[in-house]
Amino acid sequence: MKNLRSSTLNLFLSVFFVTGYCQTEIFDGVEFEMPKVIEPEFLNYSVSILDFGAVADGLTLNTEAFKEAIDHVALKGGGRVVVPRGVWLTGPIVLKSNINLHTEAGALVLFSTNKELYPLIHSYYEGREDVRCQSPISGRDIENIAFTGKGIFDGNGQVWRHVKREKLTPNQWKDLINSGGVTNANETVWYTSQGQMKAYQLRDKGELINYTSIEDCRPMRDFFRPVMISLINCKNILFDGPTFQNSPNWNIHPLMCENLTVRNTSIRNPWFSQNGDGIDIESSKNVLVYDNNFDVGDDAICIKSGKDKSGRERGIPSENIIIKNNIVYSGHGGVVVGSEMSGGVRNVHISDCTFIGTEAGIRFKSRRGRGGVVEKIYITNIDMIDVLTNAISFNLYYQGKSMVEMIADNDHEKVQKIVVPVTEKTPIFRDISIKNINCKGAFQAIYVRGLPEMKIEDLHLENLNMTADNGLTCIDVSDLTIIDLKLNAINPRAAQFFNVEKATIKGLNLINQPDGAIVVGGSESNNIEIELTESKKNQNILTVQDDLMSNEIVLKH
Repeated sequence: MKNLRSSTLNLFLSVFFVTGYCQTEIFDGVEFEMPKVIEPEFLNYSVSILDFGAVADGLTLNTEAFKEAIDHVALKGGGRVVVPRGVWLTGPIVLKSNINLHTEAGALVLFSTNKELYPLIHSYYEGREDVRCQSPISGRDIENIAFTGKGIFDGNGQVWRHVKREKLTPNQWKDLINSGGVTNANETVWYTSQGQMKAYQLRDKGELINYTSIEDCRPMRDFFRPVMISLINCKNILFDGPTFQNSPNWNIHPLMCENLTVRNTSIRNPWFSQNGDGIDIESSKNVLVYDNNFDVGDDAICIKSGKDKSGRERGIPSENIIIKNNIVYSGHGGVVVGSEMSGGVRNVHISDCTFIGTEAGIRFKSRRGRGGVVEKIYITNIDMIDVLTNAISFNLYYQGKSMVEMIADNDHEKVQKIVVPVTEKTPIFRDISIKNINCKGAFQAIYVRGLPEMKIEDLHLENLNMTADNGLTCIDVSDLTIIDLKLNAINPRAAQFFNVEKATIKGLNLINQPDGAIVVGGSESNNIEIELTESKKNQNILTVQDDLMSNEIVLKH
């Protein structure tokens, strides 16, 4: 430890520095009883990593300086570890309780590309226990931690991620393969190493699950890419101000955490980055995510709760979550629930967000085998433009693909239309409200697909103004309410309902739609009432399929 300037700082052990400000406005309009989210508190004590020998040249490895600074402040009872302006190369940073890692404007924390610094450990990924490389930033079983300031954390993710050829220009692809690594047989995917390619091949065969020990995984270590920030079983967490970018895998992953606040933060990844999620909130409660910007390579704001049997056995839902006033530029989905939701998701408020050019807007996804219950989700005041696929999407036949890939592969045509017994493995989606949505430009405005054995229940859509190539499709839904939906769709079949039970649609406004614009089919469709706006006098606008009883459908003008 060199020149400990902190000795000249004021140290008042009895005085606390409290981050954040009044949360009153964040709780306005929330539809459920939301507990107060506790923010971290710190002693008024501060040191700089310069005091511990750190060098800001982008070449000197500062892992020990970060460790010593964090250890020192933790021993003093907590406070700020300050990262000044400069380029700070480092290996993994392991947090302790009562640490505020504060990066000043102009500070760039750059994580080393030397993968040997990130050993294989037992951790969690995609909803289950797994072997992973140690994360660039991690904390486990700690409390009162924060990331503040205006600095940048860069994960150097390009040395970890595989890349699909279709996502690069020819020159970019040529430069990539000339940089090293290997490609698969048909040269459609570039991998960082032979071991990484082997692991993906084993995964696709369903055999990688047999590799459970670190020794088994070591030859394929490049496959086990870490999330950039792994926080497991932590309490009272604050992100306020920094930028987190270029992560090896998911960017921020709070797992089994409580009292999490993310605000004034930017999360960035290349648009083509595999698994380049923004934040994945998993089995966590009492969460605020507001006033942030996301520009990422996969789902931007994602809510999860474990995968299949392991998620059900953990049995910890994600709950009491408020997501407000965020902007998403690139991402597979603006706000996403699933697909790993086996522990359940409930009490979620999402409002006042803007999605610009995302693949999907609001996205729910799951599949048979997951189990779990998603309920009491309230979404309002969302604006979207230039959505590449579905502005609002529910898909309970999710197969691990992005929406663009699903549409390109015609997955909706390949669904096996069979009924299977309802068990603990059956996912349940119910009591979901989506109001005040504006979308200008999408492949499809609304796509809702449940399971024949477990329909999506009690879905309420209200005050939607949607312009898209395709309009509304609802399959295997019950207790559906749609109020004041304005659809401007190119496809002449603007509103389609199949196996929909008990539906009330009022104020349906189909812009310039011809005969047959509304299609109702499926042997299970019943008790459907559709009321068109006053301007719609076309008596031939409804097409009924599958010999449905005429009294099961009421069309009003």
